[in-house]
Amino acid sequence: MDTDDRRRAAVRGSIEGLAHGDAFGERFFGLFRPEAAARELIAARCLPPEPQWHWTDDTAMALDLLAVLVEHGEVRQPDLVARFAATYRADPGRGYGSGMHALLPRAAAKPAEWRELAHALFGGEGSLGNGAAMRAAPLGAWFHHDLDRAAAQAARSAEVTHAHPQGVAGAVAVAVAAALAARGAPLALTGIADRTPDGAVREGLLRAAALPPGTGPEEAAAALGSGRRIRADDTVPFALWCAAGHPDDLAAALWTAAAGLGDVDTTCAITGGVVGARTGAAALGEEWARRREQLPDWVAGI
Repeated sequence: MDTDDRRRAAVRGSIEGLAHGDAFGERFFGLFRPEAAARELIAARCLPPEPQWHWTDDTAMALDLLAVLVEHGEVRQPDLVARFAATYRADPGRGYGSGMHALLPRAAAKPAEWRELAHALFGGEGSLGNGAAMRAAPLGAWFHHDLDRAAAQAARSAEVTHAHPQGVAGAVAVAVAAALAARGAPLALTGIADRTPDGAVREGLLRAAALPPGTGPEEAAAALGSGRRIRADDTVPFALWCAAGHPDDLAAALWTAAAGLGDVDTTCAITGGVVGARTGAAALGEEWARRREQLPDWVAGI
């Protein structure tokens, strides 16, 4: 397989894995299913019974980011903001967080001011949420040949909505992990931490790396967080721990991420996007593919 074919396969696998994780994980989210019932389904590895699994803003924003890469070969921040704003305007009910409900309508009205608007969120600190991380895996797959560029482009992709350094760090960590997965390299959490900016996300990755063998997902979620605070540092370490534990088995990685509960659609989206960059999504089988909301036709042509 030549370099271009490898990249295309990795990117398609990543966006498919991300969308599967997003739609699958959403069915276990607390708003839709009581925690005890979710745990029962997960323990039995029983697929959620709903006939159709819709994906959320995780996939919607990942598709916008991927579309910018397809068009330009790199992150063009004004174009990315414009796509995010248009997609939000077309369907604001996809599960966007409070920061995006505040930011994207304003960015649509004043696109040239996106930088100031992003920095103004949350009292001027910028968002340190997990939204930039949740969409970053396909970007990592795109730039898998160059880890430095994957990290730099992930930072650019994050800055348009998540100006806080830890919001950016979450996207960098996920992109580096997906790049390593696409290469077929080990998903060493310490190595990912080495390329992640200093702060709480990096510290969480190092704590994840130090968890003893045999740690279960519930215990890992208690130690690392699983997105209940909707922060990058509360989400990314656990999701990448799940991916690193099952780098060649997408289904096992997703069930592990789901078992942590919390912000399940996002932990599963991150995990799925990283592992899918290596494995693709075909092994999930017909039932998963039939239930999950389909991606736009253009994705197949990447």
